Amino acid sequence: MRVSSNQYHITVNASLQNSNAQLEKLMGQMASGNRLTRPSDDPIAHVRIARLQREEASIAQYKDNIGALSSRMTQSETVLGSINSDLLAGRDLLVWALDGGNTAEDLSAMATSLEALRDGLYASTLTKDQEGTYLFSGTLSKTPTLGLDRTAAASSRYSADGNAEQQMVVVGNGITQPANVTLGGEMASVLNALDAAIGGIRGGNTTANDPATRATLQAALEGVDQSMDQVSTKISKLGGAQNIIATLNTNWSNLSTANQTSVLEYSQLNYSTAAVQLKSLISAVQATQAAYGKVSQLSLFDAL
Repeated sequence: MRVSSNQYHITVNASLQNSNAQLEKLMGQMASGNRLTRPSDDPIAHVRIARLQREEASIAQYKDNIGALSSRMTQSETVLGSINSDLLAGRDLLVWALDGGNTAEDLSAMATSLEALRDGLYASTLTKDQEGTYLFSGTLSKTPTLGLDRTAAASSRYSADGNAEQQMVVVGNGITQPANVTLGGEMASVLNALDAAIGGIRGGNTTANDPATRATLQAALEGVDQSMDQVSTKISKLGGAQNIIATLNTNWSNLSTANQTSVLEYSQLNYSTAAVQLKSLISAVQATQAAYGKVSQLSLFDAL
């Protein structure tokens, strides 16, 4: 079968165009370092990379949630530590107040100190996070943890206005972690007990030897002891939760590193192999161009 000169030119041009396209693609890959410029370059690798990228997006969200959760827990733990310190100071004052050797004036002076501690405990219980929500109000985070009715009797001015529900945060696939502890009921009780004790000794006309005064001070001391136990339990709970989410965060970081390594393995260009391919393509293009140029110069007279 005869191959016309025109057909030969078309065939050679198509070959050159194909080789140049391959050369351009390879040089683009070498410039970017990425062997996958489109899904058709390696469909299986493309699917695997897409799956890994979806997983990476989920991991990033989990880590963001863990970071916010850790920050909130740290703040809660710090505030609870301050509350425990104030409760301990209040306990020392109450133990001292129960000493029958104190005068009525001594007790009245202690009332001023207890009043400052009571107000500090109330303010700490109303602590807000960086988003302006109450730390210890449960799921009613926009509601103050405690209510205060200054017109009520001394033993019932404080009330729990939040709830005891937990705010759950997603920290993994099917894994949630409570973001909060609550204080409403516990603190309302101890603040009312302290308030009653303060009212009982403020006037400077009673001592701990009076049965009613002693009973009021003893009730406040027992309330403080109970609250200290409760707050200490909450601090321990937060510490344990911090350890859990720290472990989770480390696991997610390790998995993320593994995923990123896999993505690189699937997509990264092997420069040694690419260099060999580049050399081969350049040689092929040059040979085709040389042959084409030589054949193009031939004429019928060259065959005579």
